[in-house]
Amino acid sequence: MSDRRGHDGTGRRGEPGRPERDAGGRGRPEGGGSGARRDTQGRERNRGGRGPRQFSGQAPSQRSRAADPARLVAFEVLRAVSRDDAYANLVMPQSIRRHRLDRRDAAFATELAYGALRGQGTYDAILALNVDRPLSQLDPAVLDVLRLGAHQLLAMRVPPHAALNQTVALTRAVVGAGPSSLVNAVLRRVSGKTADEWLAELAAAQPDPTERDALAHAHPAWIVRALRQSLAAHGRSPEEITELLDADNAAPVVNLVALPGLGHLEEALEAGAQPGELVEDSALSGGGDLGRLPAVREGTLRIQDVGSQLVARAVAAAPVHPGGQAGPADASGTGAPAERWLDLCAGPGGKAALLGALAAKQGATLLANEVAPHRAELVRKALAPVPGSVWEVRTGDGRELGRESRGRFDRVIVDAPCTGLGALRRRPESRWRRSPSDLAELGPLQRALLDSAIDAAAPGGVVGYITCSPHPAETTVVVADALKRRHDIELLDAGAALDAVALHPLGAGHEGTAQLWPHVHGTDAMFLALFRKLPAATPTKET
Repeated sequence: MSDRRGHDGTGRRGEPGRPERDAGGRGRPEGGGSGARRDTQGRERNRGGRGPRQFSGQAPSQRSRAADPARLVAFEVLRAVSRDDAYANLVMPQSIRRHRLDRRDAAFATELAYGALRGQGTYDAILALNVDRPLSQLDPAVLDVLRLGAHQLLAMRVPPHAALNQTVALTRAVVGAGPSSLVNAVLRRVSGKTADEWLAELAAAQPDPTERDALAHAHPAWIVRALRQSLAAHGRSPEEITELLDADNAAPVVNLVALPGLGHLEEALEAGAQPGELVEDSALSGGGDLGRLPAVREGTLRIQDVGSQLVARAVAAAPVHPGGQAGPADASGTGAPAERWLDLCAGPGGKAALLGALAAKQGATLLANEVAPHRAELVRKALAPVPGSVWEVRTGDGRELGRESRGRFDRVIVDAPCTGLGALRRRPESRWRRSPSDLAELGPLQRALLDSAIDAAAPGGVVGYITCSPHPAETTVVVADALKRRHDIELLDAGAALDAVALHPLGAGHEGTAQLWPHVHGTDAMFLALFRKLPAATPTKET
């Protein structure tokens, strides 16, 4: 849980301070249960047997009645995620612009929303100790407000009185006056202990060490086990698990890429970004509304994790047609054979845009395939800055493309659908959405897409298999299975390929494949395997 600057809703910065205790210490859960009496409107009239009544820290005339805009943005993001299954990183910029937040308030809203989403499982466990009913019985909007309040009290440098007052005001504004008393009472109990004290209480009731790690680092226990297994599978020590979980919970730096030959970093650098240290044409930004930069609006400067940049560049730079193999007919006007590239799973278009720019520089063409029409439209938008003669977007099932265009492409990139366990720091809500059953469901699709990519590759061509997950079931197991089933491919050194396009050696390779890590490289946990299509292909073995 991070310790961030305060925000009291009045424009003043808060200072670190000890959480307030109510008159009764921790207090007891309010609402329902023995001794509660309500009038005909459902209002509680008596707290018989509940000890001293708890009051807000402010007189009624001093209490906020309107929602602080930054907290309102954070609430809207949480509601969109829980109600609409939306992605926070897509909803947040829209909400910030709609409420016209300045840079400071936008940063506060982002940390509040992302922090509450990252810590959801742990905060829910703490809230469950302070609510007199299962959390599933609460109004979902009230539960989201409580999560926001808990994050402010336990992980941000917001003064407790400000966190309480502003969260209750938010409740009145977006849910109603009735639930505000419950929110006030529950959060006052939460404020009675520090985060470490709550975690110690939760750990004392949990004998399983993995479950304790899960609570302490706000990850589902199955993901903790999976990531520990993933470290070992990729040649790292399982003891790094704490560093990895901490990296998942750190607020990520925004990564930028200037499309080669089309974009420049000057605007970003003038806005405070720093040049990237891992790959050319990249920069690191502390955040803010980067959509205001003209180059970002034009699409020549894009937000893209540096891990994604590295794997795309590695596929684009790997040598093809060894041993004098002839390529496709010349279409570049340079006298050299024009390569044909394929992005098999192109949506929403980040890697496709970078590949398109690289293809334009190298005199190649790119076919970007996407199965979902609305995502195919996003790919077209992403590719718009690239000359139209370079690229084409196809809407269709990537599993069929290898059969339809057998042996046509010199470079094929298959960024396969996966659990996304490597991008939990950027998509904090994903950790609570995924389940182990997703691995079994995605496995056949990943294998089918890789087979299609290999079929689509020309003899001597290169195929890059990529996932934003380090899980062995989605990475090394898929690669080993392909090498076992097929005799028309060979594994290339993906670690060396990454080093060839990086500004300094990464040390990401292990047994022919490569795995990037948030706690080691500061990137998403991107996996890369590179295959070469053998010139003399033999029939694929039956499975």
